[in-house]
Amino acid sequence: MKILLIIDDYLPHSIKIGAKMMHELAVQLRDEGHTITVLTPDPDLDETKREESLDGVTVWRFRSGRIKNVGKIRRAINETLLSYHAWRTFGKELRKHPADLVVYYSPTIFWGPLVERLKKMWGARSYLILRDIFPQWAVDQGLIRKKSAVERYFLHFEAKNYAAADTIGLMSPRNLAWFETHKTVDAKLEILPNWASNTPTLPTGEHRKRLKLQDKIIYFYGGNMGHAQDMMNIVRLAERMTAHPKAHFLLVGTGDEVPLVEKAIVQKRLRNITLLPPVPQEIFKQILAECDVGLFTLHREHTTHNFPGKLLGYMVQGMPVLGSVNPGNDLKETMEESGAGLIAINGEDDTLYANALRLLDAQERRRIGKGAKELLEKSFSVQSAARKILESARTHP
Repeated sequence: MKILLIIDDYLPHSIKIGAKMMHELAVQLRDEGHTITVLTPDPDLDETKREESLDGVTVWRFRSGRIKNVGKIRRAINETLLSYHAWRTFGKELRKHPADLVVYYSPTIFWGPLVERLKKMWGARSYLILRDIFPQWAVDQGLIRKKSAVERYFLHFEAKNYAAADTIGLMSPRNLAWFETHKTVDAKLEILPNWASNTPTLPTGEHRKRLKLQDKIIYFYGGNMGHAQDMMNIVRLAERMTAHPKAHFLLVGTGDEVPLVEKAIVQKRLRNITLLPPVPQEIFKQILAECDVGLFTLHREHTTHNFPGKLLGYMVQGMPVLGSVNPGNDLKETMEESGAGLIAINGEDDTLYANALRLLDAQERRRIGKGAKELLEKSFSVQSAARKILESARTHP
């Protein structure tokens, strides 16, 4: 089968978990004998387009406006133009190289026009990997006013994104239930959990030494640091953990709330937080391999049920997970019932703190880390994700 994967960010330079997941999916599908092409924007290209190969996967990169770590208006404009730029740049190649299946990843919500055009041109099927229900979460958190012109604009493109899909894969049962209640679509809906290739990175100690953290128990957070994550949740935890000199928080990534974190570190004189900018994926994995606990946080006001992809990186390394979620998120049950992590509700700072204290104990970290590894192997393999996407394409023309 010929398969086109579409995503707004891709390896090797991206640190986003979506980029990592889609590349692992591409490699898995390639290993199963399929012909894979990835179509992705790259604002840093010094040319209009570029074709390259990454681990045996053909990657088509087209130049676009920047959509990461820019102002909201500029980002909205540049994302709106993604389908247009993709077709304008690679339309000739897309006509010559039809695919049987288009797999596209959201966020962003702006691939709908391109996918619909390709489906009509090729007679292809399509699968939407839906990881982020936008603009709903932005309305929940007060970033977008309900029933405003801005919300209507995004809802229009959200609907086009869903209309282009034959199948939509959501992250969890509660996510699926919410979607079925609040959205009306023609696509088949199913649960498609996040996934990871179960290949851990061996630690070298190089980064601990460089950061002077050789004797610390490192609580690691990697990825986006935006409003949806509520990074001050981690800052509050780190402030309470100053009473335990062994504990250190290492945050790697970028996002809208980085300035808030930087300001808090200075104002509160927090010497137990190290904040690093984004790094290439290979270095990211090397740093992660030298840490002890995997951290994540979700904003309390979410009404949808997100499963942060960063958890899979932690689980690959056999790390215990320490997290904070929005009320009702079934991720809490999944992690705790499998013994893979300790999860609090965002706002229950005492519980989060108590869980962090438990993970100062090496034996407890080993026990929960083992549960995380077992959960990954059971439920979140890239092989199962590939199988589900292919089965849907074959049985639901």
